[in-house]
Amino acid sequence: MTSKDTMKRVPDIITFGCRLNTYESEVIRGHAALAGATDMVVVNTCAVTREAERQARQAIRRARRERPEAQIIVTGCAAQIDPATYADMPEVDRVIGNSEKLEPSSYTSDAPILVNDIMSVRETANHLIQGFEERARAFVQVQQGCDHRCTFCIIPFGRGNSRSVPIGQIATQVRALVANGYAEIVLSGVDISSYGGDLPGQPSLGQMVRRLLAQVPELRRLRISSIDCIEVDPELKRLFAEEERLMPHLHLSLQSGDDMILKRMKRRHSRSEAIALCDELRRLRPDIVFGADIIAGFPTETDAMFQNTLALIEDCGLTWLHVFPYSERAGTPAARMPQIAAAERKSRAARLRAAGEAAKQAYLNSRVGTIEEILVETPETGRTAHFAPVSLEVPNRPGAIFAAQVDRVEKGALCATAAKRDAA
Repeated sequence: MTSKDTMKRVPDIITFGCRLNTYESEVIRGHAALAGATDMVVVNTCAVTREAERQARQAIRRARRERPEAQIIVTGCAAQIDPATYADMPEVDRVIGNSEKLEPSSYTSDAPILVNDIMSVRETANHLIQGFEERARAFVQVQQGCDHRCTFCIIPFGRGNSRSVPIGQIATQVRALVANGYAEIVLSGVDISSYGGDLPGQPSLGQMVRRLLAQVPELRRLRISSIDCIEVDPELKRLFAEEERLMPHLHLSLQSGDDMILKRMKRRHSRSEAIALCDELRRLRPDIVFGADIIAGFPTETDAMFQNTLALIEDCGLTWLHVFPYSERAGTPAARMPQIAAAERKSRAARLRAAGEAAKQAYLNSRVGTIEEILVETPETGRTAHFAPVSLEVPNRPGAIFAAQVDRVEKGALCATAAKRDAA
């Protein structure tokens, strides 16, 4: 069998969007393989922005050109929200919803559209996976869906209401991944700060994390994905102060630094509350670093409002920024508000990214001369506990954690020389 024939017999998963989609793509890979898929491409889409959907459509067309005989299946949030649009694409054979994509039977069905009402889903099924293709860290789903209705966001209509995975199932999954060689786990979900509200006893996210670390003592590094700053519970704050295995890096869903825009977004925190949380966590864990999602050019945003957001980078001490020009999503309240010109949105996004790049560069420069514990992602690259990118002077094994001294900063990354090697 030629290498080309072998490629055709392996289900190809193309993933867009969040870490939860990354986790679910591995579930899909297993289901497609068990279904005997011999020539299949699954495109797992994102609907956060119009650009994400454009990229998905582009990938679908490219997949058809490159694999004309393959069955092309489209799933994910964009497919859940607007299945007809994808079903009408001549390149697409089938469309599967977000709940259905996690069911093995979906990959043996002949239905051209298999998308049900996501709001009717009441539980989050556990899917035990053994690893992640070409990844040094593993993602574990702890929560699905969102009960909030931010005015700019379409995702609740793609993911449904909030559902939590019981702690026992989470611990079983983490234990299996650690046994398969993963030293770092990332807890993921749509709104993980709402974890536990639907479970018996309503455990908080912090309580779940503490129990997870206690039940899986062999886990070396635990990281939390994007979180809503207003719902960081007291137990989670204590863990940042007390638990070295919980990484000193937290990505916050801030979106804006102006109180009026936050109200119009229907966010549940104020500017001062975001700053207060960063100050409190920095007192508890002085070396902690923060990332943030920020939207530029939200409807009605004035220059003064934008300046408040720009100033938030320094006021919160943000290091890693994800900046998005506002993108209208049909069906959301924000799409009916007075819009900012697209050129102005892009201009403001560029200014935010430039400020973010300066903050990142200052942080990287501050690490020169330090010893960092690095998780190797590829033989030549890795990430520190604070999620700083690292270029390795001496190649190491992906998945290993080892100590290295930072010699300099080059091309937006730390350059490090091994201080000692670690076989773990």
